[in-house]
Amino acid sequence: MARLEKNQKPISRVKCVVNTCEYYENGDHCLANEIEIQPPDAGDTEETDCATFCPKMN
Repeated sequence: MARLEKNQKPISRVKCVVNTCEYYENGDHCLANEIEIQPPDAGDTEETDCATFCPKMN
């Protein structure tokens, strides 16, 4: 179940290629109401994570 509201328009300037996410829209867009990237003390891209990710419902 999605944790956030799903928008009709994508978040501008955000590219998402995770097509298994509930908020993914064709063209590599994100329809989440907001996004959260974690953790606070990440040192490089390998340590970051999109906490907004929600598996797509079938």
